[in-house]
Amino acid sequence: MSDTQIDIALTVNGEPVSERVDARKTLVDFLRDDLGLTGSHIGCEQGFCGACTVRVDGEIVRGCLMLAAQCDGATVETIEGLSDSGEIADLQKAFAERNALQCGYCTPGMITAAQDLLQRGGVPSRDEIREHLSGNYCRCTGYHAIVDAVEAVAEARAGGRK
Repeated sequence: MSDTQIDIALTVNGEPVSERVDARKTLVDFLRDDLGLTGSHIGCEQGFCGACTVRVDGEIVRGCLMLAAQCDGATVETIEGLSDSGEIADLQKAFAERNALQCGYCTPGMITAAQDLLQRGGVPSRDEIREHLSGNYCRCTGYHAIVDAVEAVAEARAGGRK
């Protein structure tokens, strides 16, 4: 790590956080190492796999491609925060019921990305679901069960309408 330290203040999962961080520390490393929020995983460290997906100011981002210092003044939501708020309870249940998780490594990023799509409202087509989740790599499931789970939640949230 570098010798350059930066003071940052942000909100993480609804809680104010003030820390001194290395200027080159990634957001996902900050969340995991400094805050103990290990739900966001580190996979490729190049933005390809999506395992580190989090929300920053309402937008999903790759935590490995963003520096913690860039989040000064921002609101960050991790899978832990989304889960604790109940926002993704139906997605979590659908993933479990449809075996849309196997090893579970991609699941936090996949659910965060799925929630981003679903919070827009309506019922996306299976192709739209696949497209939206295309930045999240899963080695185990073949995606069919994941798309099934997201589609089921979208339909349920829309009151059963397609």
